Amino acid sequence: MTPPEITASLSAADPSVRLRAALAAGSAPDPALLDTLVRRCGEEPDFFVRDMLSWALTRLPAADVLPRLDAELGSSSSQARAQALHTLSKIADPATADRVTPALLHDPDDEVARTAWRTAVVLVPEAGRAGLAEELGRQLGRGDRAVRLSLSRALADLGAAADTVLDRAAAGPDPDVATHARATMVLREDPTTGFDDAVAQARRVVALGPGHEAAAC
Repeated sequence: MTPPEITASLSAADPSVRLRAALAAGSAPDPALLDTLVRRCGEEPDFFVRDMLSWALTRLPAADVLPRLDAELGSSSSQARAQALHTLSKIADPATADRVTPALLHDPDDEVARTAWRTAVVLVPEAGRAGLAEELGRQLGRGDRAVRLSLSRALADLGAAADTVLDRAAAGPDPDVATHARATMVLREDPTTGFDDAVAQARRVVALGPGHEAAAC
């Protein structure tokens, strides 16, 4: 497909046509398509097409792509922000870690925040892991089950760097925060535990109070 054909097909009504166009864009990378690919990331309704668009962007020179992603990270469109973060995670250059700002980690849009958490964990250098854990810890207790699971996974992936944050939150006065922190600790200790089971166990510990962890299991 030629660049004009790809551009036209990315706006087709049929998502399978758009998916093939995104695949073609990544299979034969052309910087002339950069603006189109970035724009479509913020507009595309289909998850699989969006993911292919991000992949196509990773096939272009990062020096060209990153400035365009920077602009999208500040977009008023939550989808544009989330997809720019997702693309950063696919580029996976640790030098871009500071692009995942505290504002994005605390974005009021849950999908943007969840994507920021995942991306930050992928990009953060070793020296920044404890600081990232502090930022993520401020989100404990936020949102519905899907949001809390995403945050728990991000904190669990930080390993020992999250110890202080989780210990403090688990002992804190807010039962929602304490439960979320303890559920995260359960998941980290045994990744095979289901999230709902981890939350149920954490609730029992919080209800019984400190020193009753064994009785709550």
